[in-house]
Amino acid sequence: MAEAIARKEAGDVIEPTSAGLCPLGMISETTRVVLEVNEYPTAGLASKGLREFAPQDVDLVINMSGIAGPVAEARYPLVERWEVADPYGEDEATYQKILEEIQVRVRGLADRLREEHRDRGKRE
Repeated sequence: MAEAIARKEAGDVIEPTSAGLCPLGMISETTRVVLEVNEYPTAGLASKGLREFAPQDVDLVINMSGIAGPVAEARYPLVERWEVADPYGEDEATYQKILEEIQVRVRGLADRLREEHRDRGKRE
């Protein structure tokens, strides 16, 4: 969900790609439905593993479990932890609640990145 939300709402400052330590290999139907109901495009979404991405190609990893991730934290230079529940297997209302939580977090990250970009521009 975070990738789809970031694509639509923060594409100017985030080039999002979802990845997990244990990817399912597919996007759940409930994820797809909830994203589409909220007008987020789902084309191109795929379940990928974090190890598919070279550290030099990643600026920031968002650990959505909130739990220390020694694999990610050892391999990638910048990891931010967000504690977001995994709705897998739950009903659409739970997915909707999680989507709304992710929206708030993505919007906050985007605002922070935009501010950093503005600050950098002022110093140059």
